[in-house]
Amino acid sequence: MQRTIVVALGGNAILRPGQAGTAKDQFVNVKTTCESIARMVKQGYRVVITHGNGPQVGNILIQNLHSQDLVPAMPLDVCGAKSQGLIGYMIQQSLHNELAKEGINVPVVTVLTQVIVDENDPAFRNPTKPIGPFYTEEEARRFARERGETWKEDSGRGWRKVVPSPLPVEIFEKSAIGALIREGAVVIAAGGGGIPVIRNGNTLHGIEAVIDKDLASSKLAVDIKADILMILTDVERVAINYRTPSEAYLTAITVDEAKKYMDEGQFGAGSMGPKVQAAIDFASCGKTSIIASLNRSLDALEGRTGTTITL
Repeated sequence: MQRTIVVALGGNAILRPGQAGTAKDQFVNVKTTCESIARMVKQGYRVVITHGNGPQVGNILIQNLHSQDLVPAMPLDVCGAKSQGLIGYMIQQSLHNELAKEGINVPVVTVLTQVIVDENDPAFRNPTKPIGPFYTEEEARRFARERGETWKEDSGRGWRKVVPSPLPVEIFEKSAIGALIREGAVVIAAGGGGIPVIRNGNTLHGIEAVIDKDLASSKLAVDIKADILMILTDVERVAINYRTPSEAYLTAITVDEAKKYMDEGQFGAGSMGPKVQAAIDFASCGKTSIIASLNRSLDALEGRTGTTITL
């Protein structure tokens, strides 16, 4: 029986530090990533791909800013949808090409994905996720006053707008994604954590927020009843006591052990913390979560590297 794996790509799968972010740069990175994913398909896995969108949606917001006198600026949920389309296109085409090299005729499909959030989520009372370009304090305070937005100073680099980061409740397109998987397609979904939407009865509407991409990937994996969640990043294993003399890398741990390390504050809220939490959420269903390096994804599937979390 084929196993279904959700592969959550880290940012370096699409754009690497120091790169300008041209389409050419991103296609080159995506091609390398898709070589590994094509081998997963060749090995018989049913694959669902998720990805980040931070730099891309940030660039779209900058384009909004500089063209707002010529064309209407789009809200954040629409910008998120745009980024899902452009990154999905890159992965979709690149993966098709890599599969074709292997003689594999499998459809690759991008699903623009809406993710339902709870309008009463505490995150809406405390926006924390910075988005878009940097501004001076004077500009930020004026925007906050005129637009009712929340702005915060960001690491000494300037002021940025911050928006809520609510928890994902449900992947709205889960049935469509599941049907595509059963028909043999490789699916690209929940890009950038998905487009945050509020549901009122049978009606949806977008909201200005950013959902953590790893938590959304975990929710997707649960909703489609996947067997494995693989979160790919820029380190080979999860570490405790990071960058201290007692630093230790974790190979295989239980959900309870992972929760204990979370409670100890071992993982940064802006780095490894959400990845471990996402892995815990999925593994708590009795399935397998793996956190590993993008460059060694196949080795991690075979247990030669990475951190595996199970119940």
